[in-house]
Amino acid sequence: MKEYNELPKSGSEFRKSYWLKEELVEICKSKSLPTSGSKEDLITFIVNFIDGLPLMKKKTESRKTEIIELDQEMKIVKNYSSDENHRRFFLQEIGSHFKFNVTFMNWMKKNSELKTYKEAIVEYIRVAEDKKNGKKLKISPQFEYNQYTRDFFTDNLNLTKQECIRCWNYKKGISGNHKYERDDLKVLKKT
Repeated sequence: MKEYNELPKSGSEFRKSYWLKEELVEICKSKSLPTSGSKEDLITFIVNFIDGLPLMKKKTESRKTEIIELDQEMKIVKNYSSDENHRRFFLQEIGSHFKFNVTFMNWMKKNSELKTYKEAIVEYIRVAEDKKNGKKLKISPQFEYNQYTRDFFTDNLNLTKQECIRCWNYKKGISGNHKYERDDLKVLKKT
């Protein structure tokens, strides 16, 4: 774990390090900053704190836990969220193998009030088929480890998960970008 008492002098320096979400939460707690949100939200809170800027907390609409009876002909509800109500619906309509994934959740949010749940089911099946057929889905920027792992194994089919983790641990420990580079393999030569 990194030391939280002394933060870098600038937000841009802070962004150069890799942080686990748990570490960001601890830093936020230690500085009396908000502790909920995505990794990017927490990083933004800390960077703004370091740079002396306003927090700019995201506005969130309060969500009612109202259960709406969903059916295939309905338009996707306004302010869609991947909640238990939607999970139940998709499990019933698609089957027990249904799981939310980033691509599908983003499609749902983008098509809120535009498309029907029937169209959503077709989209889910398409996304699942693409994955089954080996199509690589876009990895969101906040999932640096997942992107690193994908790039590592694309370049090194013969290496193991443990070797990938060693390279990742090296990479995340240095300041700067945390994208896979062939030069990261040098850590495997050290014993």
